[in-house]
Amino acid sequence: MGQSFVPAVFYRGGSSKGVIFHARDLPDDRAEIEAILLAVLGSPDPNGRQLNGMGGGISSLSKAVILAPSDDPAADVDYTFVQVAVDAAECVWDGVCGNLASVVGPFAVEEGLVPPPADGEALVRFREAATGKIIYSRFPCADGVPVVQGDFVIAGVAGTGAMIRLDYRDPGGAITGRLLPTGQLTQELVLADGSSVEVSLIDSSNACVFVAAASVGLTGTESPDAIEARGEVMARLDEIRRRAGVLMGLAERPDALGLFNPRIAVVSAPADFTSLDGTRWNAGSHDIATRMLSMGRPHRAVPLASALCLGVACGIEGTLPNRLARTAADQPARGMVRVGTPSGVITVGAEVARDAGGEWRAISAASFRTARRLMQGQVAID
Repeated sequence: MGQSFVPAVFYRGGSSKGVIFHARDLPDDRAEIEAILLAVLGSPDPNGRQLNGMGGGISSLSKAVILAPSDDPAADVDYTFVQVAVDAAECVWDGVCGNLASVVGPFAVEEGLVPPPADGEALVRFREAATGKIIYSRFPCADGVPVVQGDFVIAGVAGTGAMIRLDYRDPGGAITGRLLPTGQLTQELVLADGSSVEVSLIDSSNACVFVAAASVGLTGTESPDAIEARGEVMARLDEIRRRAGVLMGLAERPDALGLFNPRIAVVSAPADFTSLDGTRWNAGSHDIATRMLSMGRPHRAVPLASALCLGVACGIEGTLPNRLARTAADQPARGMVRVGTPSGVITVGAEVARDAGGEWRAISAASFRTARRLMQGQVAID
């Protein structure tokens, strides 16, 4: 029998790539959709390469997005993100992806999900299916279509492109319902070996566990491969993430926690480092450094929604990121945070404030990305 095909677009968004679908082209049943996504990406692959599909063997290249017109008056489009595991038949629907969020606006214009914009800056409002949060996508258009070429550079992506600004409205509590899921700025986690480690648990755009590099035997300047080669460090980070996930209410037991949420981020004060492309970055180029894990492996750049969470955390006085950030003594409640990652430095925007009762609130977060349509047509599903 011949193969079956489904209309799709292959896109790079930020430092990720994924296959983008119209909801109208997919079945209603989630199990049927998952079978399609696994076939399209090439999972599960015990070799970890996804050679039989369009995935790239790592979490940032094994993603899918489903888009549809929204029935929410505050949004134009509904955005469903699905993380597809590489070596397992697993699709995660309750996560978010800030990198592929950058494709939503341009795709919506190109595919007629919103009216063609006038020349200049376009605005597409979309709702994340996993969180219900509203995101504003702003990007340049000319002759009714998104502009792709530009001079904006993002870490980890070769070349330049037109800048896409993503504004996250009221991003706190996206996953757990609370900006500070346990109500504490920092806390001590006791591990199985009797040792303890200080963490900050923050939920803004995505749920994150922040731990100081020194407390897990790292400097914060290591490459992803160097971190992954240290089995004892990887095991310790996994235990910290799982125990923190229980405290955040994401699972009843550490062994029941999924791979996606929460993300764990190793954070450190600014220091000289060499990025994956060989560029030397000095300590003055960034305000805080991070090495994050995604789906159990060190990310080669940074999961963008988690970078936004880090930006917000830097503005909350008393958190680990706030204490380690360059401007910890006078960290502004509103401003831009430069984040050092394995692929270079990215900038995120964050605005936080205390309400009348003294509780911290994340007012907004912003990221800056580029995106490019790489291929369009149909993908084979069997």
